[in-house]
Amino acid sequence: MASLFSKYEGLAGSLGAVVAAGGRNPFAVVIEKPLSSTVGVIEGRETLLFGTNNYLGLSQSVRAIKAAQAAAEACGVGTTGSRIANGTQSLHRQLERKIADFFHRRDAMVFSTGYQANLGMISALAGKDDYLLLDADSHASIYDGSRLSAAQVIRFRHNDPDDLYKRIKRLDAPDAAKLVVVEGIYSMTGNVAPVAEFAAVKKETGAYLLVDEAHSFGVLGEHGRGSAEAEGVEADVDFIVGTFSKSLGTVGGYCVSDHPELELVRLNCRPYMFTASLPPEVIAATAAALEEMQEHPELRAQLMDNAARLHAGFVRLGLNASQRVSPVIAVTLETVEQAIPMWNRLLELGVYVNLSLPPATPDSRPLLRCSVMATHTAAQIDQALEIFRQAAEDCNVPLSAKETAA
Repeated sequence: MASLFSKYEGLAGSLGAVVAAGGRNPFAVVIEKPLSSTVGVIEGRETLLFGTNNYLGLSQSVRAIKAAQAAAEACGVGTTGSRIANGTQSLHRQLERKIADFFHRRDAMVFSTGYQANLGMISALAGKDDYLLLDADSHASIYDGSRLSAAQVIRFRHNDPDDLYKRIKRLDAPDAAKLVVVEGIYSMTGNVAPVAEFAAVKKETGAYLLVDEAHSFGVLGEHGRGSAEAEGVEADVDFIVGTFSKSLGTVGGYCVSDHPELELVRLNCRPYMFTASLPPEVIAATAAALEEMQEHPELRAQLMDNAARLHAGFVRLGLNASQRVSPVIAVTLETVEQAIPMWNRLLELGVYVNLSLPPATPDSRPLLRCSVMATHTAAQIDQALEIFRQAAEDCNVPLSAKETAA
């Protein structure tokens, strides 16, 4: 008789090889205790955290912690229901108003996770007679949302507005509704989308445009509204989706829009309709973190300074770092046989980053994915760079002769 788990035999073999090559499972790391936003205890050692997406360091916000405590005492620890049943409290509506006002939009929907925000909006917006046009490097939540929709899905080349334009023009049904989905900052590589160019295609072709600002919210733009603000095209973006689990340090997702029909989407969005709503303490903490982000724009400036310092350090070392300076910096290695030992050695020496292996990487090469925080000190960044140098030496990872000579 066939086993339900036979389909995982290949995965088991691959995971076993990864563990055997490094002595630990890189996908099951436990932060035993966070000591601050930038330091945690892993395997009993104090470890610098450079793989947490905690861009502004607000996971440890005192204001957010106090707001969560007060909300739990006043409202309890959960809602026990979905937003369309008993799961909407006044705090949920207040947060939606704050998010909508922050983005200068008519309305907002708050989801229980950022994943569900993409899953819900994409599947609810694109129907069987519509077209979904997705950047080839889109996040898994975007692809999963497309699978839930009945729309025809078309991929275009990563960050290529010309390819998007050509594919729209080739459609058999030019009058059909078209939803284009891109990300502000791509989570694996740190690439930034040319949102203004995508907005121009959208306007010329009559499409709708959804921008996932998960990794650019709180990071890009004068006020932290993301890539659309940074490029001055907010009015041309129909839907902005994002998460609270990056810059705000909590959990949850959102969609903002000026389309009045967003209220109807609530009644046709299964991940919104059939998931318990966020507990009061998370809603209150998120609102407090949003206020703190707005009151301290210097966090955003410090974040970008820190990203530039880490990126420049990688270049000096001769490591193959992302071309664009952003809070996500990927160090690309040539082989998995290099990447696994180096990731393990980094952890042993006191730096935690994310290990990304093919086929989950854009060009089938492994990545050591780093994320920077505003709260990292210059000394911590320099310490991490020295550990990268030592790990590369210990693991016989070649550095660029040109850069090391410099």
